[in-house]
Amino acid sequence: FSSGMLDILQKMKKFGKEKNARPRFTVNKRDEHLLKKRNVPQEESLEDSDVDSDFKGQNVTLDAILQNATSDNAVIQLSAVQAARKLLSSDRNPPIDDLIKSGILPILVKCLERDDNPSLQFEAAWALTNIASGTSAQTQAVVKSNAVPLFLRLLHSPHQNVCEQAVWALGNIIGDGPQCRDYVISLGVVKPLLSFINPSIPITFLRNVTWVIVNLCRNKDPPPPMETVQEILPALCVLIYHTDINILVDTVWALSYLTDGGNEQIQMVIDSGVVPFLVPLLSHQEVKVQTAALRAVGNIVTGTDEQTQVVLNCDVLSHFPNLLTHPKEKINKEAVWFLSNITAGNQQGGKKLKILSMEQNVIPPFCNLLSVKDSQVVQVVLDGLKNILIMAGDEASTIAEIIEECGGLEKIENLQQHENEDIYKLAFEIIDQYFSGDDIDEDPSLIPETTQGGTFNFDPASNMQTKEFNF
Repeated sequence: FSSGMLDILQKMKKFGKEKNARPRFTVNKRDEHLLKKRNVPQEESLEDSDVDSDFKGQNVTLDAILQNATSDNAVIQLSAVQAARKLLSSDRNPPIDDLIKSGILPILVKCLERDDNPSLQFEAAWALTNIASGTSAQTQAVVKSNAVPLFLRLLHSPHQNVCEQAVWALGNIIGDGPQCRDYVISLGVVKPLLSFINPSIPITFLRNVTWVIVNLCRNKDPPPPMETVQEILPALCVLIYHTDINILVDTVWALSYLTDGGNEQIQMVIDSGVVPFLVPLLSHQEVKVQTAALRAVGNIVTGTDEQTQVVLNCDVLSHFPNLLTHPKEKINKEAVWFLSNITAGNQQGGKKLKILSMEQNVIPPFCNLLSVKDSQVVQVVLDGLKNILIMAGDEASTIAEIIEECGGLEKIENLQQHENEDIYKLAFEIIDQYFSGDDIDEDPSLIPETTQGGTFNFDPASNMQTKEFNF
């Protein structure tokens, strides 16, 4: 684990006050796909490169573009709107604010109404898409220009390129946050958007549709309306079979966002029947798919014991020996988080993990993570090991033997010197309860400090719960 992996567990937090509340990861910005995307062409055709020959040089063009964009001459108007679009898509730092200040937004929005000129609609939609790909203020400027109802209308255009560009624009607007998301939903975006999921749709178009679905599913404050989630889930159950990696990754991320919205949304995902198809993706050859799948199933096991059991019934634990030894550290840390939740209060989960510990050798890679520098990871691993030993009951000595043989005992002994109070107390407690008889000599210097009352600050009643982390 590198020191750069800052959010390994420090953003864990408790949800609710129920007995078996489990820690949940907050979504890392690095884990998210782009909230907004600018449409930048790979290369302009020769035909296009000559169209805006009169509009070279930004200082001259803005006034000229604005004037010509309202021309009665269709060719001049198209050329001006296309020039605006190129300014917004060709530069590394597009002059979005300059174009907004020029007053071009109402002109571009008006062009969206021109059913008699689909080329003009397409260019105007593209320009507005790229304006909406900017800051929140820039996106809001597009919304305030009343473009959204017209984009929704363009979803029914007979011209596929116009439809796709409208989808892209709406994706950028939805990606601005829950307020814009719910506004677009309230105008009826979901049904026409999902209608594009059919065998005849080009793969690039379907990728855009799936990306917009991801934006519809993300954000928790507030989460998307329940009716919207119900509408979207059947589509995700179809898309999860798709062979295109980009579509599959986005589909699984959409499910991960939905399962991050509390137990009610977790149940809706479970009821959709998608979980048995989600779990096998933990061993997918593409790391991006694995990462998203691990986040999604990890979110489900932060729910109730019954919800956790649904995941366990899909043989989820068989994927974890490989996940714990995965070359990607992000996978390792999410696997640790998952297993810590499995051992937190779910009796059946703990028993299955005990069996897995003995049959599939999950303990050695788990113990290896006791050597990482991140103290929160170490604490979660110790908690997990302790709960596995508790669940093992009469077979705890067998688990203890596996821990010792793989070098885990030595690591736990060393952690009795750790600067983190919770870690050294937990390490001492594990050794005292499961190893002190045969394996180590009592060393007074290793005993944790006592409280003012003269007792150790250990609470056996909390054995089956995860600790509350205050980072």
